[in-house]
Amino acid sequence: MILRLGLLVLLGVNIWAQNEPAPPELPALRPLEIPARTGITGEANITLEEVIQRVLNNDRDLEVARISAREAVLNVTGAKGYYDPVVGLNSFRLRSVTPVASLIGGSASGKLTQKELLADPQLSGLFPWLGGSYSLDFSSARQSTDSTFVTLNPQFPASVNLNLTQPLWRGLNFDQNRYRLQVARKNVSLSNEQLRQRVIEIVTQAIQAYWELDYAYQNLKVQIEAVRLAEQQDLSNRRQVKQGLLAPVDVIQTQTQISTFQQNVFLAQQGLTRAENVLKQMILPVREAADWNLALVPVTETNLTPEVPQIGEAMKTALKERPEIAESKVNIDINRLDLRLNREEAKPQINAVAKLGVQGLSGHEIPFVASPLLTELGLTPGALPTIFPGGYTQSLNNVANGIFPTVQVGVQMSLPVRNRTATAQVAIAAAEGKRLAAQQQAVEMAVEADVRNAIQTLAAARARFESARAASQFADEQYKSEQRQFQTGTSSVFLVLQRQTDLISARSREIRAKADLGNAEADLDRATAQTLNTQKIDVAPTR
Repeated sequence: MILRLGLLVLLGVNIWAQNEPAPPELPALRPLEIPARTGITGEANITLEEVIQRVLNNDRDLEVARISAREAVLNVTGAKGYYDPVVGLNSFRLRSVTPVASLIGGSASGKLTQKELLADPQLSGLFPWLGGSYSLDFSSARQSTDSTFVTLNPQFPASVNLNLTQPLWRGLNFDQNRYRLQVARKNVSLSNEQLRQRVIEIVTQAIQAYWELDYAYQNLKVQIEAVRLAEQQDLSNRRQVKQGLLAPVDVIQTQTQISTFQQNVFLAQQGLTRAENVLKQMILPVREAADWNLALVPVTETNLTPEVPQIGEAMKTALKERPEIAESKVNIDINRLDLRLNREEAKPQINAVAKLGVQGLSGHEIPFVASPLLTELGLTPGALPTIFPGGYTQSLNNVANGIFPTVQVGVQMSLPVRNRTATAQVAIAAAEGKRLAAQQQAVEMAVEADVRNAIQTLAAARARFESARAASQFADEQYKSEQRQFQTGTSSVFLVLQRQTDLISARSREIRAKADLGNAEADLDRATAQTLNTQKIDVAPTR
C-alpha cells in the first residue's frame, strides 16, 4: 500500500514537471547612452572670478548705468556754464543824408551828410556768489559830417560803461542757477549709487547663476552614478537568476530602476543646458560669440563654512552701504533744494543797481569861419579846450583819465501781491518732503526685513548642508550594509533598490544644499551691500 502510494506521488511529480511552463526570458540589458548636447563642440573651465569680470564687461544695463553716470557729470559742467562770461560785439557803419531847411542847419545845400563807424565790444555774465550780474562795454566810433557848425571833424567819441545788479533779498542767498548746479551735483551722487546698485545686482545674479551651473553639473554626475549603481545591481541579479538563486522578477525590478534613473539623467542634462545658457547670456557679448558652442565647467569651490554675522552688525553695515538708502537720502536732499528755491521765489524782489561810466571825445579841429548871421547873433565861439583836439588816441586818453565820469546808484523793487503760485510751490515741496521721508522709512523697513531674511537663509542653508552631507554619508552606509545583507541572503532586491534610491536622493539633496549655501552667501552680501568688497570690485565714483 505504501509502495503504491509512493509510485503515485512520483508519477504526479513527473507529470507536473513535464507540464511546468518554461521560465520567462530575462529582459535585454539597456545600457545608458547619453546623447551629445545640442550645439556643444568643446569644453572650457571657468572660474567665478572670470564670470564676474565678463559680466561686468558685457552687461548692457550696466553700460547704460555707466553712461547715465557720465551724463550726470556733464550736467554739472553744463550747470557751471551759466556763470561763463558772454562776449559780444555790436558794430555798424552808417551813412545818413538828412534834409536841412533851416538857416542854422549847418548846410547851404539843403542836405546834411553824416558818416559813422562804430565798434562796441561787450562782456556780460553772472557772479557765482550772491546772485549778482555784470555788464561791461567799451564803445568807440568815428563820426564825420559836412555841417559847417562843428568844430571837430571827424570826431572820435569813446566810452566805457559798467552795469552791476545785486539782489538784496530774493536771489541773494539762493537762485535758479545755484539751484541747478547743486541739483546736478546731487544727481551725480544719485547716478553713482544707481550704478553701484546695478553692479551689486548683476554680480549677485552672476554668482548665483554660477552656483546653479555647478549644481547642474554635480546633479548630472549623481544621476549618472545612480544608473551605474543600478546597472551593477542588475548584472548581479542576472547572475543569481542563472544560478537559480533569484527569480526573474528581480531583474525586472532592477530594469525598472534603471529606466527611472535614465529619465533622471536626461532631465539633469536638460537642466544643465538651461543653467549653462542662463550664464552664457550674462557673460557673452554677442549672439555670434564662439563660447556658445563650449561647455562651461565650473572649477571654483563653494565656501562650505561661511560666517553668519550678528543681526546688529549686519544692519549697521546695510544702513550705511545699501544704495537704496543712499538714493533715498539724495532725493530728500534734492527736495530740500526745491523747498529752499520755492521759498526764495516767494520773497519780494529788491535789487541794488549801479552804473559806472566814463566818456572821452576828440577830433580834428576845424577852423571856424564867422558869418554875418552868427556874428549878428553873438555866436562867436572861443578856443577849444586842449583835451579835445587830436586823433583817436586823445579820446582814449580822456577815457583813461576819467575826465567825464558818470555814476548812477539806485534800487529796484518788485513786490508781488499775494503771490499764490510761489506759496503753492512751497507747500507742494513741503508735502513732497514728507512723502520722501515716509518712503525712506519704508526703504529702511524693507532693508531690515531683507537683512534678517538673508541671515536666516544663510544660517539655515549652512545647517541644512551639514545635515544633508551627514545624511548622504549615512545613506551610503545603509546602502552598503543592505548589499552585504543581500549577498548573505538576509535581504531582498526590493530593499537594496530602495536603499539605492535613498542614497541617490540624499546625494541630490546634498549638492542642492551646497548650491543653496553659495546662493545664500551671495544674497547676504547683496543684502548688506558687501558684494563689491567681497568680490574685490572697484566701482570708482564718477566725478
